[in-house]
Amino acid sequence: MRCIFVMDIFNGEVVHAVRGERSRYRPISTFSRVVSTSDPIEIVDTLAPKEVYIADLNRLSGSGDNLKIIESISSRSATMADIGISSISDLDMLPEPAAPVLGTETASLDLISNASYLRDTVVSIDMKHRRVISERDDLDPLELIKEVNDLDLLGIILLELDRVGTSAGTDIEFLSRAVAASDHPVLVGGGIRGLSDIHALNEIGVQGVLVATAVHSGAIPIEVIRLGDAR
Repeated sequence: MRCIFVMDIFNGEVVHAVRGERSRYRPISTFSRVVSTSDPIEIVDTLAPKEVYIADLNRLSGSGDNLKIIESISSRSATMADIGISSISDLDMLPEPAAPVLGTETASLDLISNASYLRDTVVSIDMKHRRVISERDDLDPLELIKEVNDLDLLGIILLELDRVGTSAGTDIEFLSRAVAASDHPVLVGGGIRGLSDIHALNEIGVQGVLVATAVHSGAIPIEVIRLGDAR
C-alpha cells in the first residue's frame, strides 16, 4: 500500500487543508506535531517522504504559482502535482520529473484524454459530498471512473475534499465499488485516520493513500511515509 505524503502549498508555505475551505487554511506549523516549520523544502528534508503529492493552491486559485518549489521537491522525492491544469499548454509548466495530476475541478474530460497521450498523468476525481467537482454537473464518480478506463493513466485519485483534514474516516462501501469499476490503480485522499484505515483500504484493493493530517498529528508514524508503504 503506497503512502503518499501531501503538501498543500500557498504563497510558498505548506498549509493545513480542511474540507477544501481554502480561505480557512493556516500554516501547517500551527497544527503539526512533527515539524515546526511551514517551509516546504525544510519539511521534505526533515520528513524525507518517498512520495509526495503537491497541490499548488496559488495556481488553483489563479494567484501566482509555486512551480520552483515543486521543481526542488521533485529532485528529492517522487512527486505528483496538481497545478490546476486547464489547457494542454499548462502541462509544460510543470517541471520534470513531477507527474501532472489533472483534477476534474479544472480539467475537462477532453483535456484529460488529450493529456494522457502526451505525458504520464494521474487523474483526480475531485468530490464534495460525493458529487464530482467539474464543469459538468451530471458526472457520477463511478461512471466517470469507467469513462477513463480506456485512457493510459498512472492511476486515479478519489479525493473527497469534504473529508480532507477531518480524520473522519473513509466510506469503505463506496470505495469498494470504485475499485471494482476501475482498470487503473486507485488512490484515496481525504479522511484517513491512521494505520487501521490504511489496512482496511488495502483489503478492498486500494493501492495508495494520500496522507497529511494523520502524519502531522502523529497518528501515522513518519517511518511510513519514509518507506512510502504501510506494511
